[in-house]
Amino acid sequence: MLKYSVIGTSWITKSFIEGANLYEDLSLDGVYSRSFEKGRAFAEETGAKRVFTDINDLAFSDTDLVYVASPNVCHYEQCKLLLLNGKHVICEKPITITADEFKELCNIAKQNNLVYFEAIMYMHTPLRQVLKDAVSKIGNIRSATIDFSQLSSKYQALKDGELPNIFNPEMKTGALNDLGIYCVYPVIDLFGMPEKITPVQHFLHTGADGSGSAAFEYSDKLVTITYSKVGQSRSASQIMGDEGTITIDSISKLDGIKFYNNAGEETILNGETDKKYLMGNEAKSAIDFILGRQGTDKFLKECQLMNEKVLLCMEKMRVENA
Repeated sequence: MLKYSVIGTSWITKSFIEGANLYEDLSLDGVYSRSFEKGRAFAEETGAKRVFTDINDLAFSDTDLVYVASPNVCHYEQCKLLLLNGKHVICEKPITITADEFKELCNIAKQNNLVYFEAIMYMHTPLRQVLKDAVSKIGNIRSATIDFSQLSSKYQALKDGELPNIFNPEMKTGALNDLGIYCVYPVIDLFGMPEKITPVQHFLHTGADGSGSAAFEYSDKLVTITYSKVGQSRSASQIMGDEGTITIDSISKLDGIKFYNNAGEETILNGETDKKYLMGNEAKSAIDFILGRQGTDKFLKECQLMNEKVLLCMEKMRVENA
């Protein structure tokens, strides 16, 4: 039995716990929050056995694994502290802001025989293979458009004069880090590293990016991604080949993958997946990696390599805010 603790008391942490509850190998140990009252309320709701208000107490505890869902700006320092004190770590995206930070922490994890990887649904869902199989059947691909535009629940607060974390550049947040990353993963996974990236970002008055786009140029194709936290998309992502087209209703969850032949006939490949199962896939990967189940070492290395490539691309996508 692996004891795990969580950093953060938001809805995403609750979703991870719901997913982890699907597996008997994991037992919820503690929750870290700067506010004891908030941490205690969260523990009572989720069944966590103890509350940490000092990150060092968590790092020095006997918990085995920590799920990190703190503000992005905290990820590097918190994960480093945990790894240096013998904790396996699964961290919400973006796991770090730069590829160099990520490589440093991967080296620490390797030196201490620890597991360290990003909680990104795309890499851990079985639907990733469904998408890859479908893409292999549409012939020569010349273009694709990948979109994740979702109006933030915090946008009204921003318009009312508040400064939510997600729109505060000091928190290393914004549309690219929060949503754009979901677009970059399938692009790199399906097509590899591009020859050139041409980015455009739109910045809000706070200095955070509210929306953006990027053209990923390859020798034989052009892939365009768009993302936004200040508007809601109503269309699907598309991958177009000369023998068919794939559409994806949700690029983050890979819900609603459909195949269309050139006559326009539709084949539905999957529907919707409950969020707890998507988060549960990440929890299962953590269990498999830590217990060293057959074949998982190779998959962990694949996840880390993909993560590094995605971070390198995102570094190229960041535009200087004039």
